[in-house]
Amino acid sequence: MWQWISLAGALLILVAYALMQLGRADREDPLYNLMNFIGSGILMVIAVRELQAGFILLEGAWALLSLYALIRFGFKFNPR
Repeated sequence: MWQWISLAGALLILVAYALMQLGRADREDPLYNLMNFIGSGILMVIAVRELQAGFILLEGAWALLSLYALIRFGFKFNPR
């Protein structure tokens, strides 16, 4: 079960990245930052369960930076 949850978290991050690379989102886009926040949060929880210090640091920082961007740029969703 945890493998499926981790795949969902990774997929959220990868889809957000793909959207940005394809010009469908930018760093100020709340959906982009929300996908990064949720995806990295999921992966951080799994890293904590497995006691993987490097991944805890990576995903924890990713989640915090995404949360900061959500707060800084606001939660206003503007459809393109």
